[in-house]
Amino acid sequence: MADVLNLETESKPLNTELETPELEPVTEQPVPSPESTVNPEVAVASEPDAPHEDEVAAAVADIEQATAASEAMRPAVSAISEKTLEAAPEAGHDPESAADFASLLEAYEREQAAEAAAVEAYGDSIVSGRIANLTDKHAVINVGLKSDGLLPIEQILDHNGQPRFQAGDVIDVVIEREEPEGGYLVSYDKAQRLRVWDEIEKAANDKTAVMGTVVGRVKGGLTVDIGLKAFLPGSQLEMRPVRNLDGYIGQQIPVRVIKLNKKRGNVVVSRKEILEEEQNTRKEQTLEHLSEGSVLTGTVKNLTDYGAFVDLGGIDGLLHITDMSWGRLTHPRDLVNVGDEIQVQVLKFDREKQRVSLGFKQLTPDPWLDAVERYPLGAHVSGRVLSVTDYGAFIELEQGIEGLVHVSEMSWSKRMKHPTKLVKPGDEVESIVLAVNPADRRISLGMKQLQQNPWENLTERYPTGTEVEGRVRNLTDFGAFIEIEDGIDGLVHVSNLSWTKRIKHPSEVLKKGDKVKAVVLGVEPENRRLSLGVKQLQPDVWETFFRQHRVGDVVHGKVLRTAQFGAFVEISEGVEGLCHVSEAVDAEGHAMTLEQDQEHDFKIIKMSVEEKKVGLSIRAVGEEASRSEVEHYKTPTSSSSSSSTTTLGDLVNWSKFRR
Repeated sequence: MADVLNLETESKPLNTELETPELEPVTEQPVPSPESTVNPEVAVASEPDAPHEDEVAAAVADIEQATAASEAMRPAVSAISEKTLEAAPEAGHDPESAADFASLLEAYEREQAAEAAAVEAYGDSIVSGRIANLTDKHAVINVGLKSDGLLPIEQILDHNGQPRFQAGDVIDVVIEREEPEGGYLVSYDKAQRLRVWDEIEKAANDKTAVMGTVVGRVKGGLTVDIGLKAFLPGSQLEMRPVRNLDGYIGQQIPVRVIKLNKKRGNVVVSRKEILEEEQNTRKEQTLEHLSEGSVLTGTVKNLTDYGAFVDLGGIDGLLHITDMSWGRLTHPRDLVNVGDEIQVQVLKFDREKQRVSLGFKQLTPDPWLDAVERYPLGAHVSGRVLSVTDYGAFIELEQGIEGLVHVSEMSWSKRMKHPTKLVKPGDEVESIVLAVNPADRRISLGMKQLQQNPWENLTERYPTGTEVEGRVRNLTDFGAFIEIEDGIDGLVHVSNLSWTKRIKHPSEVLKKGDKVKAVVLGVEPENRRLSLGVKQLQPDVWETFFRQHRVGDVVHGKVLRTAQFGAFVEISEGVEGLCHVSEAVDAEGHAMTLEQDQEHDFKIIKMSVEEKKVGLSIRAVGEEASRSEVEHYKTPTSSSSSSSTTTLGDLVNWSKFRR
């Protein structure tokens, strides 16, 4: 009973599938049956629970929903509904109410059949409809039927995703079918296909081109609007593979129909065929007047590391990087870019293989032919830095003419480790022409020549013996470099660091960055050399020693170090002498072992002023003492002695003393 009471609140749309089979035989079948009879007595006898009330209530609800737009049927349906509601509580039902409902249902079915027949009559015909409303999914179209048509919104969107029509516009559509939920499904694309299909068939048969607009991208290609939506495979878009298909959306392009299926409504088009035909036509025209030496205009098609491919009109030629410029190029993009139109000269043409070699620099004279006259030695020139290497910088003096500024010609200073410390690509610099070699296409340039040479008057500014001060810039195995002014470095040899110490490496007494004083020992401006000395700041201890001592002098010394051949002995501050093992003998003739820090008396037996060497001997000291004793015995010691001659006893005593 709850279903019966909710008839007016729960209504459903009526369609042809909701026919009530129990009510059809009322007018069409006179023979009564348990399922279709309208006799109340029979119905009550066969159906003691009176199921007709539920069936009638459901049918009435369907009629109310489906005929909401029909004003003529609404009062009748309402009356039947009221009568049914009044009879619902009873166990049976009124046979007159059932008869009225059957007649109304029959009328509704006739109306639905007429509507369906009208839709079927349209078939694939094109009808005009006015857009009533636009939603996110559909465009609601008034096509003159009881219900509106629903057009999928994507059929009328442009390539930007915006509707091409607005509410109130009249468009052509094709009615496809009635939707179970109500309304009719219509198609704009199908209407367009029907309208232009004959033209497309003719274009396909004649292989003529049609213009289309790329409206979107789909899997494997693009969608092109040629009056209807056609599929353009990605492989048929250009003669070469295309990576970015989205870039073509919105463009108008000529295409050719290569496949169509009217039954399915499928159309496949190609742009590649049109481009290939155009290329073949241009190629035939180009080959007619293509010959070696001819000058043509072409379009740069592609760039590689070794050159550029130029489209001459249906045929491509290679412009090698060596034939682009009389100068040096690191990459073809330094001169041309893809899409540039340039004039080129045909250098070689193989008609059989259809290979063309092109040249660009051949259109201008070789600038190296008169380079000697235009760039004389000593000329002041300016140019742009093209590249920088470890050994120098290349300067472009003009198109096709480059010069090299070697790193040694950039600055008078030796401190510059790399040319990038002074110049970088793109800099405008000035230089002096040092040498020109047209055969090798080389020009040597110098930048430091524009500055004053600090070595020219160095002799006048730093004569020999001048005391200077500088900072240790570098240390090597053979000495230390001291910078006395910007660009001027002097060398202190390791032998000129100390008078007394035997220094093996300058790091023993100096370190990088130290500020030291030195004496100028010599200047060679032509070789850019300056000799300095540190030990010359102090008096020469060797010179003093040699002035105060002679061979035969006995000196006292301390053993500093020993070797297999002898011992080095310090005999004065800063002065060392060598006592050979053969001279390390005591007074009795026994060999002595000299050890470090021992102190002895030594006799100078050899001196070399030039080599600053002193030879020492302990043996000679003993012999000197013996001679002194002999002289002592020879000399009279008392006045009582009457004989001035040596006696035999004196000799015996002297011999004992020796032993």
